[in-house]
Amino acid sequence: MDKKKILTILLAVLVYLASTGVSYFLFTKTVSSESITSPLPTPNLGANGQLAFDNSLPKTQACPLNGVLYSKQQEQWWQKHRPLGVMVENHVGARPQSGLSGADVIYEAVAEGGITRFLAVFYCQDAGEVGPVRSARTYFIDFISEYGNSPLYAHVGGANQSGPADALGQLDTYGWTGYNDMNQFSIGFPTYWRDYDRLGHTAATEHTMYSTVQKLWDYAAANRGLTNVDKNGKSWDTNFVPFAFTDDAPASARPSSQTIHLEFWTGDPDYYVDWVYDPKTNLYARNNGGKPFIDRDTNKQLTAKNIVVLEMVESSANDGYENNVHLLYRDKGTGKAVVFKDGKRINGTWEKDSRTGRTVVRDTNGNQIKFDRGLIWFEILPTDGVLTVK
Repeated sequence: MDKKKILTILLAVLVYLASTGVSYFLFTKTVSSESITSPLPTPNLGANGQLAFDNSLPKTQACPLNGVLYSKQQEQWWQKHRPLGVMVENHVGARPQSGLSGADVIYEAVAEGGITRFLAVFYCQDAGEVGPVRSARTYFIDFISEYGNSPLYAHVGGANQSGPADALGQLDTYGWTGYNDMNQFSIGFPTYWRDYDRLGHTAATEHTMYSTVQKLWDYAAANRGLTNVDKNGKSWDTNFVPFAFTDDAPASARPSSQTIHLEFWTGDPDYYVDWVYDPKTNLYARNNGGKPFIDRDTNKQLTAKNIVVLEMVESSANDGYENNVHLLYRDKGTGKAVVFKDGKRINGTWEKDSRTGRTVVRDTNGNQIKFDRGLIWFEILPTDGVLTVK
């Protein structure tokens, strides 16, 4: 074979290799770019109407409210709305409640007559149906006010007697009425509805009001211009101060047992609360009135990762309302706190400098306590309430 043919063949081979290499580079670059910019899969709608996220996706994104790690798919969903607080009652006749297991943070305090009520705060999970929904109280408004700019607040009416416990008057003063205030009196069906048989038996009217977190978020977006941003484009979390979080203690560092007993008012065991620690799951299971506290939607006992007891001065509003049932809690200032996590007790203090200021919990050395990633349950205990630990 002469030199001319050999050179021709070599040149052809070189051109082939070069073109192949360029094609491979361009192809892989395109695929890589597409894999980065491709939209995440849309979550499926479950049989119960809740969104079902792909549980196989990597959990790398921390929920801003309680630090739990979820997928980017779930984060993409929650970034379209803002925190939502829902008033859920705890009368014996309202149990089992719906939706509490899907909350990120829960506050519990006496509403009247020794009967506690919950402010369940939702953001990172689709809790589905929630209820029974009940009326507003001024101290719960103070707590939901911590969740950024114009958090949604869902309730059915509220205390409105002129005086310091006038929750509806305060909502109006704060500029929430008709905006981020989601009062059922002004919204109605189909965002809210009554279900007299949901509890498995015919219930009194006050125990029958329900909604879903998605209906409430949808209504806020369509009728109030409130999504993750307001009408002016301001993000809800512009001034939001998150808690500090840490990972669970290793199994070897957890005690074998711990039980927390709470009596908000003594004399009515139906409202006594016991949290029973399980070192295997590192969770506290809730009993109320000596019975497992069940979520109606999941039929499972409620659990929490952090139990935070805040001692606060309780007083009567003395506003002239019937039987003087309206209460006040001194939720601004400072007081004693006890945090339970990882099966251990941490004594400390709480502080809150204003209605919108964050409730910060510190240990006895003055360091801010880091919560484990998971549901944070705040128990607002009167200073004369009972707390015992075994």
